[in-house]
Amino acid sequence: MATTTRTSFESLRKGTTARVSSITGNSSETVRLQEMGLTEGTVFRVIKVAPFGDPIEIELRGYRLCLRKKETSNFEVEILD
Repeated sequence: MATTTRTSFESLRKGTTARVSSITGNSSETVRLQEMGLTEGTVFRVIKVAPFGDPIEIELRGYRLCLRKKETSNFEVEILD
């Protein structure tokens, strides 16, 4: 049985595959990201991380998305690999 580690977007590194495990809050940024497909259970891969960790580029549902730390503060993820 594989183990998963829950963490925040800030700690993800290039090449990591993860899944959104929970979303809290309903700020306009959080709602917008959900509308763009970043919902609970969504699996994504980290493509790039800027030198200071902001922004982070992920690939999900066939497209790439760049996110700032502030935008992802309400998302908790599980590392899959």
